[in-house]
Amino acid sequence: MLVPGLPLLRGDQMTASKSFLQELDEAVLKGSAESREKALTYATDMLMVGGYTESEIWTFGEVIGRLADAIEVAVRAQLAKRLACTAHAPMNIVQKLAFDDSIDVAGPILQHNERLDAKTLVKNIRTKGQSHLLAISKRKSLPSVVTDELVTRGNQEVVTSVASNSGACFSNFGFLHMIKRSTGDSILTESLGLRKDIPRLMFQQLIAKASADVRRKLEQERPDLVGEIHSSVTEVAGALQSKFGPATEKYFAAKRVVTARHQRGELNENAVLEYARAYKVEEATVGLSLMFSLPISAVEHALADAEMTLILAKAQNFEWETAMALLFLGAKDHRIKENDLDSRKEEFARLNNKTSREVLSFYKSRKHAASAQLDQRRLPQLHSI
Repeated sequence: MLVPGLPLLRGDQMTASKSFLQELDEAVLKGSAESREKALTYATDMLMVGGYTESEIWTFGEVIGRLADAIEVAVRAQLAKRLACTAHAPMNIVQKLAFDDSIDVAGPILQHNERLDAKTLVKNIRTKGQSHLLAISKRKSLPSVVTDELVTRGNQEVVTSVASNSGACFSNFGFLHMIKRSTGDSILTESLGLRKDIPRLMFQQLIAKASADVRRKLEQERPDLVGEIHSSVTEVAGALQSKFGPATEKYFAAKRVVTARHQRGELNENAVLEYARAYKVEEATVGLSLMFSLPISAVEHALADAEMTLILAKAQNFEWETAMALLFLGAKDHRIKENDLDSRKEEFARLNNKTSREVLSFYKSRKHAASAQLDQRRLPQLHSI
């Protein structure tokens, strides 16, 4: 019985191809380990030559997969190493090798093969062991949906590895989870602190928990953050001033109306949704400030940062509809691209309520003199009764 669909070689290689098919069939069905290994090497060599269609490559994968199933781990590991960096490696055999129980086989594929998509990597993380997760953490690039799984399911070695991977992308959830796990782990704390993509608020939370030794190391390796490390305070800069404007009569009017509503017990999620949908920036800002017991400057900062907006909304158990309205409120020209909005919705769904409340608690704890002075300069009457 011949293997159906195996691509024949071109031109004068047709006869050789038929012979090869017969050899493969015999090797799989009744050949010795040595003959199977030889057939596997031959089939892989043919594939590496290239020039085949995707359908033909898939067929190679079927043949190679049959052979790989019949040989020992050491030979499968050699096959994995050869296919790890091959752009046209058969997807069917790549996935088979990636889910091999032996890390010697799966490791090279998981770490190097670029044909594995995020869905496959997530499935691997959820079903395989820590050695497989460690291999994935070292990939050249990692989307946030994969890092979310790694930092949730990985051991400390995996988490530290992915934190040190400059090609890994993180969601707010991912950063928050790693910061939580960094307690008492100076290596992980330092790795996180050295990431240039860590949001400022997350960096401050990390530094607040870091030891003096870690802070000194970060100062040496990131001199651009010395001031940030020393203060560990969010400074609402001129960008927020230009976005929301200086204190105006509209803010003071909004403060009176919203405060009265709050005192009557009518300030709730529906009220915030109403303000946001009507693009009433002043009312929404004052309302959130009262609901969260946060300074106006902190709320302004959140509305200017899409990720922080989602965290505050999740901390208050707001529905996605309300979170979305707040995102539009803070967006430039109140516009958001459809793809960006879909990504934000997925991020909001992944956010953890408890973790988001911890961020909010940290945010509140940082209300010291600098923040108070900023609010006095910004909106001096908003917190008066």
